[in-house]
Amino acid sequence: MSWLDAIGRIEDLEDAAFDAALVAEYERRGDAVRERPIRFSTPTFKEYESSELEGCGKNSFPAFSITAGECGLNCDHCQKKILEPMIPATHPDMLDAKVRQLIETEYLQGFLLSGGSNRKNEIPYGRYLPVIEGLKRDFPGLKVAVHTALLDEKRARGMESAGVDTVMMDVIGAQETIEQVYKLKRPVEDFEATLAALCSTSMEVTPHIVVGLHYGQILGEANALDMVSRYDVNALVLVVIMPFYAKPGTFVTPATADVGRIFLEARERLADQQLLLGCARPPGMHKRVTDAYAIMAGLDGIAFPADGAVSVAHTIGRPFEQAHSCCSIKIGSDLKSRLQASFAA
Repeated sequence: MSWLDAIGRIEDLEDAAFDAALVAEYERRGDAVRERPIRFSTPTFKEYESSELEGCGKNSFPAFSITAGECGLNCDHCQKKILEPMIPATHPDMLDAKVRQLIETEYLQGFLLSGGSNRKNEIPYGRYLPVIEGLKRDFPGLKVAVHTALLDEKRARGMESAGVDTVMMDVIGAQETIEQVYKLKRPVEDFEATLAALCSTSMEVTPHIVVGLHYGQILGEANALDMVSRYDVNALVLVVIMPFYAKPGTFVTPATADVGRIFLEARERLADQQLLLGCARPPGMHKRVTDAYAIMAGLDGIAFPADGAVSVAHTIGRPFEQAHSCCSIKIGSDLKSRLQASFAA
């Protein structure tokens, strides 16, 4: 039975429309895909419910914003809404106290530190680094991820010295997108310079590419992939633009087939590196199809997988696990045996 026929029999995908030629191309490369385990990540950045996976403890891997809900850029695609689910930590003492409390009461394993940018697309983390250093000293197993925005090598070294484990930043490949969507006066080269600075450290580097960032159009993604391919990153995270964050009428939703082809191109260009599908992508059937494409294309992880994702992995023969952490940082698996046993029963 072909992959297209097989996934069409999955109850959660019975009304989905798949691109037959794209699925056939995925299947042609199926032998290599089946050799790659896939991780389904379910951190506590937002509420999560699936017909196939359980949620995790409320604060096992939370996200903190050092600016609360404020951002100096207020980009067209985000409108600051991505900050809303994060825990405010507008003073270093707030971060320190909350993290220590969660370690004691809810077995916190790690956290993401983020925040809104200034008008130069920079986030001032300097006064938080001593807190991170102290937390890592007192809790050596704690995992810390930071969304860096743009920075130079000096600030990257500061994060490294503080004990940050994983850093992530957006890579934008089109100057038009930087100027029009981000309202930012920085060249494409500054994004690659930030990537180079982060990769000069010992931290794990997981850049992000937003598919459809230019008002839902595919523009600059290939150049962004070129930039990432020049560096030894720990993983590349792909996300898909979500127009409901934007002002009505400014964005269109990228076609799932266009997204799926970028998955294929990314898998080809970064054949030996981790390739992940991050938190942000359109909901509903679009998400179910997108996640199915990600699994068939050979991506190595999916954050907050849609209904049907586990069934797709099982159907094409990919081993899988669940991790209660940000997709960019692996803490461990805890449901792999139980999930796989449920299909064998």
